[in-house]
Order: sequence, then structure tokens, then C-alpha cells
Amino acid sequence: MNNKDQVERISSYEKLMRESIEVLERFQEALQEYAAVQEPIKRLEAYYGSAEWWEDFRASEEGQLPEGLLCGVLSEDGLSNLLDDNDELLTTLGELAAGTFIPPLPEDSASPQM
Repeated sequence: MNNKDQVERISSYEKLMRESIEVLERFQEALQEYAAVQEPIKRLEAYYGSAEWWEDFRASEEGQLPEGLLCGVLSEDGLSNLLDDNDELLTTLGELAAGTFIPPLPEDSASPQM
């Protein structure tokens, strides 16, 4: 075997390892943040559609809340999308752990090429 080929192979794998380490470190940090936000998400899920949420929603619709109050939590789509996104991410994490995750195709490859 050519020493040059061996050096290139080792360098290539070294680069892959270092890139992977960086990604894993960033993912571990993000995963810790994600785990920490699960309790607040559970609280939001319990609030969404509850009697309190409907009371707050009606007050917002009737203009009874202070002007300038951020009310995105009263947007049905806003909370619903957050909860759906969280469920999808939990599913993906479970699939990754089980080894059954299939990455989606890039959007431009979903349609046939002419």
C-alpha cells in the first residue's frame, strides 16, 4: 500500500471524526435545552383549550386585555403548531434511538425531474 494513500485515508477519517464530535457536542447542548423546555410545553398543552384558555381567548376577542399585551398563546395556530412540532420531534428522536429513522427527501427531489 502506498503511504500517500494511507495518509489520505487517515486524514479523511480524522476529519470525519472531528466534524462528528463538533456536531454531537452541539446536539447534546441543544438536547439539554430541549429536555428543559418539556415541562413548560406540558403546561402549555394543559392550558390550550382549557376553560382558562377560552376565557382568555374571549377576553382578547372582546378587547378586554391591555393594548400591547403579547397574546400569541391565544392564537390557535401558534400553540397547535408548537405542540405538533414538539410531537414530531419526539417521534423523530424515538425513531433515531430505535434506528428506524428515515430522513425526508429534500423538497426538490420529491417531484420528478423532466
